[in-house]
Amino acid sequence: MQITITKAKDLKPKPDESNLGFGTIFTDHMLLIDYNPDKGWHLPRIEPFSPFEMSPATMVLHYGQAVFEGLKAYRTAAGKIQLFRPKANFARMNRSCELLCIPGIDESLLMASLKDLLKLEKDWVPKAPGTSLYVRPTIISTDPYLGVRASKTYRYFVILCPVGAYYAAGFNPVKIWVTKNHVRAIRGGIGEAKTPANYAASLYAGDKATKNGYAQVLWLDGVEQKYVEEVGSMNIFFVIDNEIVTPMLNGSILPGITRDSVIALAKHWNMKISERRISIDEVMNAHDAGRLQEIFGSGTAAVISPVGEMKYGDRIIKIGGGKVGPIANKFFNSIQEIQYGRTEDPMGWIEQVC
Repeated sequence: MQITITKAKDLKPKPDESNLGFGTIFTDHMLLIDYNPDKGWHLPRIEPFSPFEMSPATMVLHYGQAVFEGLKAYRTAAGKIQLFRPKANFARMNRSCELLCIPGIDESLLMASLKDLLKLEKDWVPKAPGTSLYVRPTIISTDPYLGVRASKTYRYFVILCPVGAYYAAGFNPVKIWVTKNHVRAIRGGIGEAKTPANYAASLYAGDKATKNGYAQVLWLDGVEQKYVEEVGSMNIFFVIDNEIVTPMLNGSILPGITRDSVIALAKHWNMKISERRISIDEVMNAHDAGRLQEIFGSGTAAVISPVGEMKYGDRIIKIGGGKVGPIANKFFNSIQEIQYGRTEDPMGWIEQVC
């Protein structure tokens, strides 16, 4: 499909790269593609960043039928722009679409249109160390209709956001809180989809955690409330007796792209790693026996997030003396070296843009 481009007349000033934060500044343009039953996905276009006009009856506002993705564009030392595993993001988006009864999109169109947008906005990709351009592809249901059914019309859009570190503290250990009183998702639902509903379900417990000084909630399974699943915005890994353990995907855990990257790199390096069920009691017992060496999360925003403290019930445990562990540090540095083009990409993950 031909992608039309309408350039903004007035361009915004570029932000101070030393004070970007996360999710508050947006570039000059956005990408749009619409869907209806007669034309399918059609009219791909790049337009100036601006508000949408929609009916108060628009279905996404009432029933939450929507999916989204999150990935980043990086500037290399040579000034080139590249993406990290975008094909995996688009494949996951189509899987989320299937679970939310949204028509899938040709992934080659998604890739081509994103590259066109990034080429136009290449000056927005920051140069400062540790910064990047966050990419947010989203699909929303757009029928103006009150009634519980799948929408017949949809809009795909992509907005871009220059970002610094996800956590204000940077690459330092965070504190997480394990809850048994709240459930985010259960198997057989939409827990494995990247959809707004899953994040809405996490807000109440997340707010309680923040008020008590914790950065994230560690969720347990919604049936037995004993098996570890994931953190609010990250997958989770434990290092026990030199083995890296992460909860296996079971239908209620988001299949993270960074999670998959950690697993692939660990196997590439011949490290001992397993995907299996792991209970919170096993984690606590491993700590008590001196066998729990590290805990870290993985996700697009933070890449790797070491955990220095965890609260479960009335107990608070320290992990690795509250310092970044060597394994978390190895993954963080290695993934970033690939993302920024500072080392060879042994896995074929990088997609060049310009």
